[in-house]
Amino acid sequence: MLPHFKSVHFIGICGTAMASVAVALKGRGIHVTGSDQNVYPPMSTFLQERGIEVCEGYREENLAASPDLVVIGNAISRGNTEAETVLERKLRYCSLPDLLKEAFIRGKRSIVVAGTHGKTTTTSLLTWVFEHNGLNPSYLIGGIPNNFSQGARFTNSEWVIIEGDEYDTAFFDKRSKFVHYLPEVAVINNLEFDHADIFDDLKQIQTSFRRMVNLVPRNGVLVANGDDPNVAELLNIDHCPVKRFGLGATNEVRGEALCYSEKGSAFQVDGVEFTLPMAGELNVRNALAVVTVARHCGLSDAQIQSAFETFKGVRRRMEVRGEVNGITVIDDFAHHPTAITETLRAVRVRFPGRRVWAVFEPRSNTTRRAVFQDDLVGALSEADSVVVAAVARLDQLPEKDRLNPAALIESIKSKVTDAAYLPDADSISAHVIAAAKPGDVICVLSNGGFGGVHEKLLAGFKA
Repeated sequence: MLPHFKSVHFIGICGTAMASVAVALKGRGIHVTGSDQNVYPPMSTFLQERGIEVCEGYREENLAASPDLVVIGNAISRGNTEAETVLERKLRYCSLPDLLKEAFIRGKRSIVVAGTHGKTTTTSLLTWVFEHNGLNPSYLIGGIPNNFSQGARFTNSEWVIIEGDEYDTAFFDKRSKFVHYLPEVAVINNLEFDHADIFDDLKQIQTSFRRMVNLVPRNGVLVANGDDPNVAELLNIDHCPVKRFGLGATNEVRGEALCYSEKGSAFQVDGVEFTLPMAGELNVRNALAVVTVARHCGLSDAQIQSAFETFKGVRRRMEVRGEVNGITVIDDFAHHPTAITETLRAVRVRFPGRRVWAVFEPRSNTTRRAVFQDDLVGALSEADSVVVAAVARLDQLPEKDRLNPAALIESIKSKVTDAAYLPDADSISAHVIAAAKPGDVICVLSNGGFGGVHEKLLAGFKA
């Protein structure tokens, strides 16, 4: 498909995967352009630094040059000016997963990492294990791993490691993205209800994951969290081998002797000790998945541990954005109650004895809805002080379906007295700057730019 194309235009280019693939294509000498209406760091900076022109806003004239291929992101709906232009002019178009399958994955050994939580970290860690040991894998990660300069790379290696998202592919293909990725090795980290805008319940999500499982060949392997009851329902199969990882006694790859410290985590598998510079039980489980896959692919425990020691994490996953006057500001992508809980617990391990703030923006398509109204109370109450912002894009939801942040705060106050509902980054920054003290850790939780609240907090603490 791709070798004959000289120009590719991405509609919705600032999605993390879209931007990463766009940069990878530019590295192959293809002229790449893109458009988006939500242009903010880190992806906007990432694209700009690599010389890719991004048109802010969707316009028919962005396609005036008639690119050889248009990649339409999964956030794009019918009615989008550029999508309508593509259809009217009968330009060649595809989804990002379809482009990946035909241009980069087919014919190679594909490892697909899926699950509700930890996909990006697990994929990044696994990719680094392969890279550190000279296997030079192709990869696609839905974020920017700090051991690499970008979230996607395509090499001549036989290995492709890819983050498998269960979200739908495009407006013209409602299957989950990961069904396009030809998995020889499929990983399921965990499974919970999420993406309430496209799934009605957990059963629908399990059906989607089952479709991926059904694609694993008989000479492949399904690597699954053996402790997760929602995953267990998918494992009664005989078309391919299944390897379970986790902390329970029935797992083939079992983590034992867990130990957490400010420097990271340690655990044992079959009497062999592994250490990694990441805090929290969720990251131990992520690492167990990596150990299981890496062993299956022929790497030794010593090779795996050597890579663990030099892993630098992922941007926006417990990323320290700065420390001013003893106050630390952390940026984290967590937007599901379970992820928020695990992140705040890990922050307490990494910064023991310090007051922890949770500054949360309900921005994802699920947390904007009332479905997690009760679950968010317990999750955010893991912090000592809580601030919740206004629900993003509130006008797009029926009133009965909306998260009620004011009621959320009132419920949190029964557990955490220092809790406030404030509408935007400016009012939140003013509140936190006035109340924070040296030693505090401000954990900003959002899957978006959050109005630049991180920079505003750091600037305010300096002032």
